[in-house]
Amino acid sequence: MGNPTVTPITEAWHAGGFIIQEPSNGMYTRASITLKSGFGVLLAGTVLGAFLTGTAAATALGTNTGNGTFGAITVGGAAATGNYVVEFDSATQFIVSAPNGQEIGHGTTGTAFSAGGIGFTITAGGTAFAPGDSFNVAVTGTLQYAPFDPTATNGLQNAVAILWSGRRDTTSAAQVAVAVVRGPIRVNVGELVWGANVTTTPQQTAALAALTALGILSS
Repeated sequence: MGNPTVTPITEAWHAGGFIIQEPSNGMYTRASITLKSGFGVLLAGTVLGAFLTGTAAATALGTNTGNGTFGAITVGGAAATGNYVVEFDSATQFIVSAPNGQEIGHGTTGTAFSAGGIGFTITAGGTAFAPGDSFNVAVTGTLQYAPFDPTATNGLQNAVAILWSGRRDTTSAAQVAVAVVRGPIRVNVGELVWGANVTTTPQQTAALAALTALGILSS
């Protein structure tokens, strides 16, 4: 009598299978997201980046001395939703802060500014700006998610979430899914899935550090 044969069982990546510990059972850590089309089949555990498709509008904060004007505002994928603040510290120079309050750059009237995902030119008017003159730049839009890509410049270079949902086919259409977007949570690093452009251990290490900053710990 020969040895019996046993057909191996292969377990597919299933929803949330990468999670080790999630104290809130998803009540706090997960959110509904939109996966951008064109990235093929994505599996649970895929490390994600995000970028914004949006618009922006500028308004004066209070009463400004200067009467210069904003040109068209461009919104790139790396922008954040919320209120950017532009504040003049001289007649021609200003500082721009992101919605989280972090300074993202300095600019000069008549010269194109581009940083933090937004771009614009402020044209000086007949009356010069004074220190303290300021504008609010309100950015609105929709975040779309795709595999973390350290070679990107549109926002996908920042790891911000892990796909919780099972198999999603984004080949020809965007897909609604659920992702882990914040902690407290601990995940199994061995069950995470990386995009095609993640080719080195340091790239993975940097992504895991970014997730850790969000409370998404890995073991």
